[in-house]
Amino acid sequence: MRFGRWRSASPSSDSDPFTGEALELLDALYGTAVRLTRNPDAAQDLVQDTYLKAFRARGTFRSGTSLKAWLYTILHNTWRNRRRDQGRSRVEADSDLMELTVERGEDALSSVPDDPEALLLRETLSEELRLALERLPEAFREAVWLRDVEELSYQEIAAVLEIPVGTVMSRLSRGRKQLYNSLAAARHATKP
Repeated sequence: MRFGRWRSASPSSDSDPFTGEALELLDALYGTAVRLTRNPDAAQDLVQDTYLKAFRARGTFRSGTSLKAWLYTILHNTWRNRRRDQGRSRVEADSDLMELTVERGEDALSSVPDDPEALLLRETLSEELRLALERLPEAFREAVWLRDVEELSYQEIAAVLEIPVGTVMSRLSRGRKQLYNSLAAARHATKP
């Protein structure tokens, strides 16, 4: 589910430039949240928390700076905090399902449906590019995605990921090189 239909229902977006500009980024933030969480419900919760934090802290936003980068920073920080908190929580498993899977001799992962990121990528990117992106290490994939898909500047990516600009440039260079090599190898393998 996309958030776009809610944007037009907001009466305050016309009278408040901050709100209007923030709500214009709703779908883009949701797409990134889906990529991070790999779950549409969790992505909606993440975006909702991001906007809640952003509107509560709007007084700290400096006009003249990039609202997009500010929102992406809040989104990524909220995601990191959630992952850290989840690492502290108990892991629960459906033991009956696992036993049944073992008894049947099935691969437990074969019955897992595609995650939202995979569905989104499949719809918008070629199969070769989608596979190449999925194979990238997470750090490189995040940098490439934020630059080449979300079109954030190097400085904005550095702020979002909380890394130096030089590291952003390095990750982009290495990630793009790995993408190129992966795509070249895939094309070479399919040629007769």
